[in-house]
Amino acid sequence: MNAPEAPPSPAGQRSLLLVDDDAPLRERLARALTQRGFAVTTAESVKAGIAAARLAPPAYAVVDLRLGDGNGLDVVAALRAVRGDVRIVMLTGYGNIATAVAAVKAGAVDYLPKPADADAIVAALLATGAALPQPPAEPMSADRVRWEHIQRVYELCDRNVSETARRLKMHRRTLQRILAKRSPR
Repeated sequence: MNAPEAPPSPAGQRSLLLVDDDAPLRERLARALTQRGFAVTTAESVKAGIAAARLAPPAYAVVDLRLGDGNGLDVVAALRAVRGDVRIVMLTGYGNIATAVAAVKAGAVDYLPKPADADAIVAALLATGAALPQPPAEPMSADRVRWEHIQRVYELCDRNVSETARRLKMHRRTLQRILAKRSPR
């Protein structure tokens, strides 16, 4: 399946919505994606991302998973509702298997850890599905496997900390500290 093309803008660019609450990263990515032929619209929150998607549904989107006012998966759902053929790439500094699966189920075509290179983002946006990603050079550490399991249970409990802590037989505050940290390598 080929990547959908947006109706060209006057400059022949492809429309792209970039949603990230990290202003320096958002501005840097916007410049890099503009240089690569995209007409970029930016948003800094879930609310602004959904509003931008409804105002002018883009052909492509790059959405951060954790935003200041909520979850980027809400933006993915809104994008899918206004334009079914939109190609979405999720970015996150808190990558784990459970959220990657949730992102793909919500409609994202790929899931990249931060910091993501603009070329990797463009490759993911324009991928046709024929090329499979390379296997990881190093397997996950035991700490990473534990963290992934916790994240999976957390997602299965609809991000409810108390219920997740009960199921993992863990103190709620301990779980909150684990969830607040970045993933181990």
